[in-house]
Amino acid sequence: MSTIQRGGTTRRYSDYTVHNGVVYCVEVPPDPTAGVTEQTRAMLGSLEGLLRQAGSGKDRLLVATLYLTNMADYDAVNAVWDAWVPDGTAPTRACVQVKALAKPGWRVEIAVQAACRSGA
Repeated sequence: MSTIQRGGTTRRYSDYTVHNGVVYCVEVPPDPTAGVTEQTRAMLGSLEGLLRQAGSGKDRLLVATLYLTNMADYDAVNAVWDAWVPDGTAPTRACVQVKALAKPGWRVEIAVQAACRSGA
């Protein structure tokens, strides 16, 4: 039976989960009053740190799902995303419009899966 590693675990969620060499992370905006560009930048910065803690990195992304409350934000989110993902390492990605996210003011939520580095 393979083990499951969790980091930043609370009663409701873990910041990341690792199983069979894959790390799973979901990030939400830390500041619901910020614009979508700032929300995206903050989440990607946090995701980068979580991936590192879990033994991975943004260059190891496998899949990303972005949830937007307004597709008018698509270009702004993509500008931040494109600057963040290293050239040649873009994961499989989906971008989905949702009616709402869990908290008012959240405009984007990001879920990723990434391969762990060797030995992690």
